[in-house]
Amino acid sequence: MLTLDLTNAPRWHDLAPGVRVQLRPLTTALMVATRSDPAVDAVPEEASDEERAVAFAKALARRAVLAWEGIGDADGDPIDPSPEAIDALLDVWPIFEAFQLTYVSKGLLLEQEKNASAPSPNGPSAGASDTATPARKPARTARRG
Repeated sequence: MLTLDLTNAPRWHDLAPGVRVQLRPLTTALMVATRSDPAVDAVPEEASDEERAVAFAKALARRAVLAWEGIGDADGDPIDPSPEAIDALLDVWPIFEAFQLTYVSKGLLLEQEKNASAPSPNGPSAGASDTATPARKPARTARRG
């Protein structure tokens, strides 16, 4: 069942021990705006899927991050989110992975579900139809000589 959160309130997401970010809900408007972000458009056609994923995640995070805790500068002083700081945060591999898993993938879950095959009603072949006619008699094996 699809549950709708009609409050559309920002939520806190833990990305690492002691690091959490407050993010806007992942809405259609946010995804559409991110897809047309100049940084995403600037990714060359020959770029790898990984390069595209990083550019998209950074563009999305720049739009979605409202606040954070546990993030500081090189001296250890807390800093506020900024486009440069958000990009630097996502350059940390475990943070990037956590952002993808806790935020992006949940938003894309419905997109993936519509591309999946529907489960068969009873057993693995109940919904399948035959594609070949049955054999008339068992095949003979080659003789050994």
